Amino acid sequence: MLFGKKKRSIVRLLIVEDEPLVAFDTEHLLTEQDFVVVGTVDRVAQAIALIDEGTAIDLVLVDVNLADGSGVDVARAAFARGVAVMFVTGHFSGEGSEFARGCLIKPYDQRDLIGAIDAIEAHAAGRKVKRLPQGFRMFEKA
Repeated sequence: MLFGKKKRSIVRLLIVEDEPLVAFDTEHLLTEQDFVVVGTVDRVAQAIALIDEGTAIDLVLVDVNLADGSGVDVARAAFARGVAVMFVTGHFSGEGSEFARGCLIKPYDQRDLIGAIDAIEAHAAGRKVKRLPQGFRMFEKA
């Protein structure tokens, strides 16, 4: 396939974001980029329920500071199920990095979000990541 789209291993995404405009923009962008958004939720309990139900999820995009708790709890639940996690947050102290593949700092450019997902996908496939998007930090151990 010479000019076709590359085959992704990360397709199904769960968005956990309590800021409605950010959640809407993220969902819209990812859908336009041919990702499948399996859910957009704003509560820790809702996210953990989706994960625990066995919903097919390739990557969870989770804000650390949510209105009803910490995104670290979501990351811990996803990690326990073998689901990859990327924190998308304005402030990251490092807590929970053992459960996530990386962290993208808000505000971010849309291309940086896609680039961060691509970097996580490349790293998981054992490919060298040439350049990380601005504001993105990858955690090697996860």
